Amino acid sequence: MSDINDEKSALLRCAMPVPLRKYLDYLPPEDCRELPKPGSRVRAPLGSRVLTGVVTEIVGSSSLETGKLKPVQAILDDAPLIDSRVMDLLCWTADYYQHPPGETLMLGLAPGERRGEAPADSGQPGFALTTRGRGLADDSLHRAPRQKALIAALQGGPKTRADLSDAGFRPDNLRRLKARSLIEPVVVKDAGNWVIRTPLEPNPEQASAIALISASLGQFGCHLLEGVTGSGKTEVYLHTIAATMAKGQQALVLVPEIGLTPQLLQRFEERFSAPIVILHSGLGDAERDRNWHRARLGEAAIIIGTRSAVFTPMLAPGVIIVDEEHDASLSQQDGLRYSARDVAVKRAQLSNCPIVLGSATPSLESMANAQGKRYQWHQLTRRATGAGAPQKHVIDIRGLALRAGLSSTLETSVAGALSREEQVLLFLNRRGFAPALRCLDCGWVAECRHCDARETLHRRPPRLQCHHCGFREPLPNRCPDCEERRLFTSGLGTEQTEQALQDAYPNVPIYRVDSDTMSGRQAMASFTNAVARTGPCIMLGTQLLAKGHHFPRVTCVGVLDADAMLFSPDFRGEERLAQLLTQVGGRAGRADRPGEVLIQTRHPDHPIIRAILETEWSALATELLAARKRQGLPPHGALAALRCDSPDPDTGLSFLQKLAEQPDPTGVRSTVRIVGPLAAPMARRAGLYRSHLIIAGSTRGAVQMAVQNLVGNAMGQRLPSGLRWFVDIDPTEPL
Repeated sequence: MSDINDEKSALLRCAMPVPLRKYLDYLPPEDCRELPKPGSRVRAPLGSRVLTGVVTEIVGSSSLETGKLKPVQAILDDAPLIDSRVMDLLCWTADYYQHPPGETLMLGLAPGERRGEAPADSGQPGFALTTRGRGLADDSLHRAPRQKALIAALQGGPKTRADLSDAGFRPDNLRRLKARSLIEPVVVKDAGNWVIRTPLEPNPEQASAIALISASLGQFGCHLLEGVTGSGKTEVYLHTIAATMAKGQQALVLVPEIGLTPQLLQRFEERFSAPIVILHSGLGDAERDRNWHRARLGEAAIIIGTRSAVFTPMLAPGVIIVDEEHDASLSQQDGLRYSARDVAVKRAQLSNCPIVLGSATPSLESMANAQGKRYQWHQLTRRATGAGAPQKHVIDIRGLALRAGLSSTLETSVAGALSREEQVLLFLNRRGFAPALRCLDCGWVAECRHCDARETLHRRPPRLQCHHCGFREPLPNRCPDCEERRLFTSGLGTEQTEQALQDAYPNVPIYRVDSDTMSGRQAMASFTNAVARTGPCIMLGTQLLAKGHHFPRVTCVGVLDADAMLFSPDFRGEERLAQLLTQVGGRAGRADRPGEVLIQTRHPDHPIIRAILETEWSALATELLAARKRQGLPPHGALAALRCDSPDPDTGLSFLQKLAEQPDPTGVRSTVRIVGPLAAPMARRAGLYRSHLIIAGSTRGAVQMAVQNLVGNAMGQRLPSGLRWFVDIDPTEPL
């Protein structure tokens, strides 16, 4: 803290968790002896509320008269919880994505810290023997063998609850010994030793990438690691992290989905005897708070997390790794709309450390940076196991009779793989039983009452559900319009195909993987462990199954309906389809048996389908980049959107029209193209009507300035009732 006597007129500039696009100034507390440093929290009044905010700087004057400023009620921290590097990152994020700074800076705190709670203890809850327990006679618990075994287990020192549970001790064992004052709750700290076990010998391509990345430790640099599926990108990560840990520094690893963490964590725990923490939304607040603080103190050697983990504090950041860097799940789609990949690059720059972006199908943005020599490009062109690439085939299903989505050709391949004691993966990117319920008599279709979308029929439990807003309602017995009973389903979902597979293969385990079956915290880990233990089986799932998983016994991969993704209004549609199908196909033949990929389509001559069969990703990406350049689209151009949600369709469109028509004395808007206002591709969602202005330009700087101009106009407008607007920089949602 700073000495208050040196700064009699000092004011605290704070970021408060409210949707205001400015910082707020406060007086220090009346009894303040020392000023807090930037990054510390304060409790301060705002209107009728008292909120927890973050001090961003100490200033000498304010735009408001001092007499109108309020003092903060309390300074919560003796030392900053947000260090200067993360503070700079958060301020850059708020500025670049043009989002309220108070809401943005809250991402630099753990959930409990945002509520004003003290930082969590970095240890884990556990138990230790009391003095009475340590002096217990050996024969005292001869009638309670589990309690006696628990006492013996604690003789060597405190154990965490998790360790005791893994050893087979139940909560009632703990309760009984605690009631007898033989054990007591404690916080168990890690020993703190970081041990790196003997690594695997890399192949020449891996060794080259490892050497070049490791040589850059201690300085900023971007590395694109493009490797075909199964080429051993994770092994490159592990060697790089080992070199980082040898310097006493920490590694941050970002993954797009919670489901990718179990297998990745297992690989890391096999290689490192060191504290590894996980951060994602599936954890409880207490565990997230504890893991967050362990990373801040430098106790955690490795942090693995989903997109919001990009803001995790680290005492000694050494390397940042973004796995599956192309994945759209790394982009936040509500609130602060940001790309965790792009923020991670900025964080690496501010931390003066390297960043590794890994993918079998890198984004076109990363490919353009690699081709332009802004990123160092490492390519792994063959599978680490020595296995060959899977054979790819297209099945033209025009005019064919399908059984639950499977052609006879695909069924033959599935049966062949199972007969050879191999595993099968079937990809269908639609959950539920069927995507539509119709009436044969009047043509009624079940539609969501809150969205411009049809409801999906689910069988377990029976319901109609909108997959956009989550609205559910019971299955009707008769048509709501004509009251006839001739209701039928159309289309295919994972539940329907699962049922058909269970009928066809009653003795083969069938695993369905979608957001309905993988909703629990341990669901994905349980699934991957089950697949590893079993023999021949069929895995059926959505894109949750397609990303980054390693199933060495899968030899047959079937894509049931490539056409569902073929015609997209999004200019990124072709890129995403090619990436997804390449990733799905990459699950086949990763070990010692050859694999095959069968893609069912009614458009076998579509350029993207042919390219997936005949072209490597780098060549296809070069073609797509050339098309983007001709069209002036990212990465050869910049986009932003000013979006509105409103209770009726006209309010949002009128508001945006007024913004577009406002005078522009600066002339910044003349350097870009403003398109709209337009209704969004799905105009009504969750009961709100969505519209947007699109801002397109040749450079990000021009687009940023134009958006700032429009934001300034929006802030000067009186908002109609129920209208909410927000900025989307580098939008990933279809425009």
